[in-house]
Amino acid sequence: MTARIAVLGGGSWGTALANVLAANGSEVHVWARDPVVAAQIDGESRNDKYLPGVSLEPTIAAATELEPVLRGASMILYVSPSQAIRDVLGAARPFLDGEPLVVSASKGIELDSGLRMSQVVGEVLGAEFGERTTVVSGPSFAAELARRLPTAITAASLVEENAHRVQDVLQSEYLRVYTQADVIGTELGGSLKNIYAIASGISDGLGLGNNARAATLTRGLAEMVRLTSRLGGQEATLSGLAGIGDLVLTCTGDLSRNRQVGLAVGRGERLADVLAGMQQVAEGVLTTKATRDLAHEHDVEMPIVDAAFAILFEEVPPQRVLAELMARAPKPERWS
Repeated sequence: MTARIAVLGGGSWGTALANVLAANGSEVHVWARDPVVAAQIDGESRNDKYLPGVSLEPTIAAATELEPVLRGASMILYVSPSQAIRDVLGAARPFLDGEPLVVSASKGIELDSGLRMSQVVGEVLGAEFGERTTVVSGPSFAAELARRLPTAITAASLVEENAHRVQDVLQSEYLRVYTQADVIGTELGGSLKNIYAIASGISDGLGLGNNARAATLTRGLAEMVRLTSRLGGQEATLSGLAGIGDLVLTCTGDLSRNRQVGLAVGRGERLADVLAGMQQVAEGVLTTKATRDLAHEHDVEMPIVDAAFAILFEEVPPQRVLAELMARAPKPERWS
């Protein structure tokens, strides 16, 4: 399917998705904040800052101005960090032509509002855009997708036709795209898994072993289910690509930025120093705070989230947090 698509975000994930879209025949225009990145994508078909060693489709255009990127776009795929989405969409709004399909590939929860990305779209662009937004999520490292390694993701929308449109432009011989209707579960799964990737990294950084990592994943999934169900999402979604699939990948894969943050903190490094040394955003850090606030607001028990918050934002020693986690009152494995 051919379309004119604007990709808002020139990082690794935005560039990898742009490359898939262009290889499939779409006319792709990328907005990148960094002028060096934009110039290199546009003139050299490379993005050495975020995807070193990858040759991009020569048809991809890129710019640092939003107007030429958005002009005439029938689909807008935003891949900016979640905390920047409101500002980016606000700046983009004057240049929208007609009613383009909005697609979210950003994984996070807005810090001050506690809103999911499709809800931010609704506030910035209007309720009709938010309701029609399609969310793309699933276990997918950008570097592997850019190397055309087999990947599977899901596209979720309340409007079935929109999910199928996204499926049509992204599906390829190395990227399989499924569709579904649970936007809430898909967004929360893609956001919350980053918290447990940090927690898993901390566990491994402390040398706590394989048992502890497995416990973090499974009890993390239980927490994800409790919050998602309370907020109107479907538990079944978290048993799929946007839930356990993405959770396993980010908690165990060395390409996971959030896991790397956890590993460094578990080994005794200061969070501020770790983040200062990263080129890209580790969404799980601020998602931890936003999720803790949501959980308290909706009276949902999420002990691992609370533990991650204490370590990251209150500088409580990880060993003390671990002791408090293990000393909690015994419970049944499942409760509502």
